[in-house]
Amino acid sequence: MILNTGSRTDIPAYYSDWFYNRVKEGYVLSRNPYYPTQITKYLLKPEVIDVIVFCTKNPSPMLDRIALLSAFDMFWFVTITPYGKEIEPHVPPKELVVGYFQKLSELIGKERISWRYDPVFVTDRYSVDYHIEQFGQMAKALSGYTDQCVVSFIDLYEKTLRNFSQVHCVTAKEQEKMIAAFSEIAKENELQIHLCCENAGLVRENVDADGCMSQAVLEKALGCRLNVPQRKTARKECSCLLGADIGAYNTCGHGCLYCYANYDIETVIKNRKLHNVSSPLLIGEVSENDVIKQADQRSWKNAQLDFFDLL
Repeated sequence: MILNTGSRTDIPAYYSDWFYNRVKEGYVLSRNPYYPTQITKYLLKPEVIDVIVFCTKNPSPMLDRIALLSAFDMFWFVTITPYGKEIEPHVPPKELVVGYFQKLSELIGKERISWRYDPVFVTDRYSVDYHIEQFGQMAKALSGYTDQCVVSFIDLYEKTLRNFSQVHCVTAKEQEKMIAAFSEIAKENELQIHLCCENAGLVRENVDADGCMSQAVLEKALGCRLNVPQRKTARKECSCLLGADIGAYNTCGHGCLYCYANYDIETVIKNRKLHNVSSPLLIGEVSENDVIKQADQRSWKNAQLDFFDLL
């Protein structure tokens, strides 16, 4: 199975002590965000977890102790975007995050780390040409430390529009110009771009729309085939292996205006005060009304089929 940590919050940046405590204890509890009394228990054992997926804007708090995860296979997404503090108020300076990315890549291998350049939006300050320039600079700095990059354009969720009212959709013409330029930059820096739920018409050399965390991406990283059970996808246009996420919405401290996972800053502050580094839940404690169900966990790795033998 795949254990996800990053679709709802940034655990490496804000809850690394808690996560390492859960690994030590050997299990973690995850509260259903839509049915709050339902809790799923996941065993943190390499025999049943094929890969732990992290998604972060700041991997630094995890790095010095990453050897504690040596029994597990990992795949990391690290987001590095060109926006300022007025958009991403608590994200570390980009130069620092690039350095963290490089160190993480050296620790786990470039095939197990992906750069996320998303979400992309356009304003007077963050123009199409600005994005092309910044993407080129970042790609050059990360060249040799990863072989893939995820690009997506901003989705205007209700939460996003409420917290970031000045944003607008990126036009088809703007998308076309950026992806054409990004493709050339990717080729120069030996990167494959994975579009995240974007128009397949943007596909070209070095650019695909097959998913950023698809079965194929993870099989390449792990070096083996996965027997993934059939299941309903999160979005019909998305082939990524989502689900089994141990995070919680409204808990990320970065405060990014475009965030889809936070309702507002007041809710985040309230929830973060409920965090207990020793609790099996990320936020709060188990109550007498909660129902805990053990997750159906089994390895999806196919020991009989080596990925590279089938290429």
